[in-house]
Amino acid sequence: MPPSKPRLHWYTVRPGFVATVCVALLGLWLFYRHYHPPVGSGPAGAPVPAEPFARPWSQRQVMVVGVGDSVVVGFGARRGYGVFDRLVSNPPDDAGDMAGKTLSRVLPKLAVVKIANNSTSSGDHLRYQLPLLQKQASDVFGIVVVSTGGIDLIHDYGDKPPRDEAVYGAPWPDAERYAAAFRQRLEALLDGLASRFPGGSEIFVATIFDPTDGVGDIDHVDPVLRLWKPLPLWPDGLRTLAAFNTHIREAAAARPHVHVVDVHGTLLGHGLHCRDARNPSYHPDDPTYWLYFNLEDPNERGYDALRRAFLLEMVKVLPERLGAPA
Repeated sequence: MPPSKPRLHWYTVRPGFVATVCVALLGLWLFYRHYHPPVGSGPAGAPVPAEPFARPWSQRQVMVVGVGDSVVVGFGARRGYGVFDRLVSNPPDDAGDMAGKTLSRVLPKLAVVKIANNSTSSGDHLRYQLPLLQKQASDVFGIVVVSTGGIDLIHDYGDKPPRDEAVYGAPWPDAERYAAAFRQRLEALLDGLASRFPGGSEIFVATIFDPTDGVGDIDHVDPVLRLWKPLPLWPDGLRTLAAFNTHIREAAAARPHVHVVDVHGTLLGHGLHCRDARNPSYHPDDPTYWLYFNLEDPNERGYDALRRAFLLEMVKVLPERLGAPA
């Protein structure tokens, strides 16, 4: 009688199967390393002067509030390394040139409130986040950090027909209408935030960044993501983004207590085409990628650069507004 074959159990692992899986994973890793742009290391963004942080700005009660989407939350970074958290205090092993350049250093009576949430649209910020912020006492001064409108542009990744607050793929006539609706929500949000601080406030609102570095090929998202979820083309994407940013700038210009932080310009050249020397936004000194793999948020170096951009705007306004000596 011929010997019977050994019975294979569900947990039996064949060497050939293991080898196949290893080769596939190696190929995926090599593909990712070859096509994914380098992130780089070290400090990122513009230098921030030390002089404004050499002495306190005020002994007043001050509240700093984070409102908006995942950019304010800090999605894509370790806890404490997002833009809002770095504005308040330095995380461990922060960039050496930024030591002490924080709001907590110059505002000893600082309260911190973050009501931002991931994957939230401008409508969410107006309908749900604004009501969470109570009206403050007249002796409290407000510093408000806002990032809004990015989710309106990127969702629903073309999975559904475009609509207000989920504009991806909309042709220009519809996108123009959606941008106008965004403007109305933005103005209501800015005015509502200011009304929470009868003792005065300064609001710093971010523009929306362009992960395509001005090329407009938003469908060329991270190569690993393209394997399972390619994005459809959006011919009017750049025009729509420009319209949203124009509304942000115009709404801020109409309000002396609202200031634009150029997140768009800060991250331009550090997106999908950061290695393309022919791109007008190419940075030969640091041609690296400052975005998280999901395309919607910065990575930790990107958040470092944004923190610096916010601080550079804040030092123009806050010390004098709060009565700090020159």
